[in-house]
Amino acid sequence: MNSDKIKQLSMAPFDYELPEEKIAKYPVEPRDSSKLLVFKDNTIQDFNYTDLASQLPENALLIMNDTKVVEARLNFTKDTGAKIEVFCLEPDNRYSDIQFAMSTYDEVYWHCLVGNAKRWKSGELSCEFFVEGQNFLLTATMIQRMNDAFVVHFKWNKSKTSFAEILHYVGNIPLPPYLQRETEEKDKEQFQTIYAREDGSVAAPTAGLHFTERVFNSLENRKIKHDFVTLHVGAGTFKPVKSENLGEHEMHAEFIDVKMGLLEKLQAFDHPVFVVGTTSLRTLETLYWMGVKTLTHPDKKVEELEIGQWDAYELPQNYSFKDAINGLISVLKLNKMERLICKTSLLIAPGYQIRSCQGILTNFHQPQSTLLLLIYAFVGEKWKEIYSHALKNNYRFLSFGDGSLLVKNT
Repeated sequence: MNSDKIKQLSMAPFDYELPEEKIAKYPVEPRDSSKLLVFKDNTIQDFNYTDLASQLPENALLIMNDTKVVEARLNFTKDTGAKIEVFCLEPDNRYSDIQFAMSTYDEVYWHCLVGNAKRWKSGELSCEFFVEGQNFLLTATMIQRMNDAFVVHFKWNKSKTSFAEILHYVGNIPLPPYLQRETEEKDKEQFQTIYAREDGSVAAPTAGLHFTERVFNSLENRKIKHDFVTLHVGAGTFKPVKSENLGEHEMHAEFIDVKMGLLEKLQAFDHPVFVVGTTSLRTLETLYWMGVKTLTHPDKKVEELEIGQWDAYELPQNYSFKDAINGLISVLKLNKMERLICKTSLLIAPGYQIRSCQGILTNFHQPQSTLLLLIYAFVGEKWKEIYSHALKNNYRFLSFGDGSLLVKNT
């Protein structure tokens, strides 16, 4: 399917009624007591996450996203008493990647959403706070208005403190707006996977929230391995498709970070691969298309391999996953690179062929969302039956909800 047909795709068939009471406002405890719907061989069965290992083949490989949610919401109060919320989306283009911007001292430039922006047309905002007896002063100055965000210049008075630490000290976890509740202290732990380690996301890769040490131990007992990619989830993950046709929807670019060791493992691995979450899937599929670019245009520089929203529907379709990964490995070795950092806007929609894995673990997604389109790419029209079963059997939906294991037909 070419990009023109994808752009004309109507979003109407991807709607369903999601009652408010089906949206999980809080996670269950313990995490792995969440329900797990398993769709395999065109049948639906009900399990719990403690049963996950028994539903995966021995010696399989699980790919997980180890991004860490940052406390990206900052609250300021003007001298007039006006409340201004600054939501840090992503670093300015002057920084090569999120980790570099997060580790910056003294000052940083960030793309932000601003709540109550009409009350902050100029001037400097400030926030004073204390940590372990030290007095901190954080200031914010609006530098530039963009189409859907602002460039904000942050400065702080402690030269040995990184921006990541500043956010941790004074920021709030950015819960999805559909939860319709204020952030609570326990959200700092609950809206984070237990294996999160790379600062940079404004939303959790929620399929991983169900994993516990008990689940990992059961996977190990069945010789099921796991490894990590990083995709820093942007605010676009909250954004339903509001246009009538898909072509009018813009996918926001997100940073991925993948190590050479994982590429080599994927190239050599001869057992089924499963992904934990839509972000892990989009990362692996992005790697595939980057590899295709290296095979079709060997002269491309690494920085030219970024994957746009429609690239997958315009590039050649005839390469295997392993061939594409091998091409990408060759380019990284040629450039003496041990890790790959770039952006992706990849859109996975009906008609897309999944190449990187056999199955996906994922939560239940919003109506008319790009994530629901991705589910269609895995199971086709069966998504309606799957979601209907989940609604009728009291599954909990969205970020803090239950999950599903969807396996491709072979």
